[in-house]
Amino acid sequence: MKKYVIYKRVSTEEQARSELGLKAQERDIRLFLKNYSETPFEVIAEFTESETGKNNDRPILAEALALVRKTGAELLVSKLDRLSRKVSFIATLMDDPKAKFRVASMPHADKFQLHIYAALAEQEREFISARTKAALAEAKAKGAKLGGIRPNTERRNAAVQAGAKDRADKVAAFVLPMRAQGASLREIAEALDKGGVKTARGGTWQASQVKRVLERLG
Repeated sequence: MKKYVIYKRVSTEEQARSELGLKAQERDIRLFLKNYSETPFEVIAEFTESETGKNNDRPILAEALALVRKTGAELLVSKLDRLSRKVSFIATLMDDPKAKFRVASMPHADKFQLHIYAALAEQEREFISARTKAALAEAKAKGAKLGGIRPNTERRNAAVQAGAKDRADKVAAFVLPMRAQGASLREIAEALDKGGVKTARGGTWQASQVKRVLERLG
């Protein structure tokens, strides 16, 4: 039976909380499974991470890939940039015979095509970045005032951070001992759910939320 490990990624904590982007990824993955997947198939795990695609050191992605290598499943992502925005990372993954992956929005693409697409996308992002910097430099030269955070925004951000730290402190006695004993982020999330501990929004825990709690406690 075909096995999949689903991995979804959003770029910011705000997107993770509001589910912006996640619904579109879930839609693409459902379409792939319904119309293009080998049958029968089984989704053995799902992972969601809030992290920039420029950062290749992502603990939740590492957990997902470890499960892929252990079970022989394929990592399934909605788009290639959800996996990484760096062509070097994509190329390294392609060279790993135990780390197979599929891209839902490119169901028929082979390794060569995915590599070319990643390279072109990276080149386009570099050009856009250079163009943006040039436009900002031109605006600054003409006397435009750039950057800065409004006082109200600063106060609002400080209040949000304080609230998040307070919530992290409340689950510290639960989370820290498990992590010290080698429990994975997903295992801690499952334990919190089984223990009846709710998230700030009253929902179930994700590995990405456990990661943020540990960062705040650290």
